[in-house]
Amino acid sequence: MELRGILHGLSHQYHSKDQPVDYYLQLGEERLPLNEWLGNELTISYLGQKNCIACGRKTNKTFNSGYCYPCFTKLPENDLCIVKPHECHFDLGTCRDASFGETHCMIPHYVYLAVSSDVKVGLTRKNNQIKRWVDQGAIRAIPIAEVPTRRMAGELEFHLSQFLPDKTNWRKMLKGDVREVDLLHLRDEVYAHFPEEFKAFRYREDEWVEITYPILESLDKINSLTLDKQESISGKLIGVKAQYLIFENGVFQARKHAGYQVQVTLPA
Repeated sequence: MELRGILHGLSHQYHSKDQPVDYYLQLGEERLPLNEWLGNELTISYLGQKNCIACGRKTNKTFNSGYCYPCFTKLPENDLCIVKPHECHFDLGTCRDASFGETHCMIPHYVYLAVSSDVKVGLTRKNNQIKRWVDQGAIRAIPIAEVPTRRMAGELEFHLSQFLPDKTNWRKMLKGDVREVDLLHLRDEVYAHFPEEFKAFRYREDEWVEITYPILESLDKINSLTLDKQESISGKLIGVKAQYLIFENGVFQARKHAGYQVQVTLPA
């Protein structure tokens, strides 16, 4: 079986802690279910063309996981404040798109603790937390604060990053090299570091969320596979986690290749 299209990364659906996340490879409008192909040979071949995932124009180079340069410099989802939310400039009237800011930033956000390699602090829009945690490869996570805007979430995250990491070690995450931690106990310790103005926004869940991934076996050594260095990637698919396809011979970061025209070949 062969499928062709513009790669858009991985989408997924979470069910419960007792059932692995369902993963799909996004090729244009097509969704290839990956869980059912675990244990089979899979080939991803680059067809020599890249297209912007926003406007569709042909581009020699993609930016920020799939955008052409004009879309990278103009679209609000590519503004610097997306990766540095504490520097949100919506109130200054300089947002790239005020309607985007209203619907994506000026709405309730969670600040959370997640375990992917070690414990990290992060933020996400309310009701988007499971997607965010799965994309990061977290095996457990819990919200610790609910604040009215993305900027406030960013300010709290930035403050707490003095005491906790805000990045994931992706190699440890993929190897399953994860530190065991009681998130409820840690949350209470982290509350002691909350600035006074954020104490009213503390959020208490009775238990954390557990996430299980479709993985047949783990790799001892993480070798990164990329279509920038080879025309095709092929091997037995043994797992999927975060935005990575895990092959016996290495891992392929799907979102990094968003915008690439590819052909996916599977057994008949």
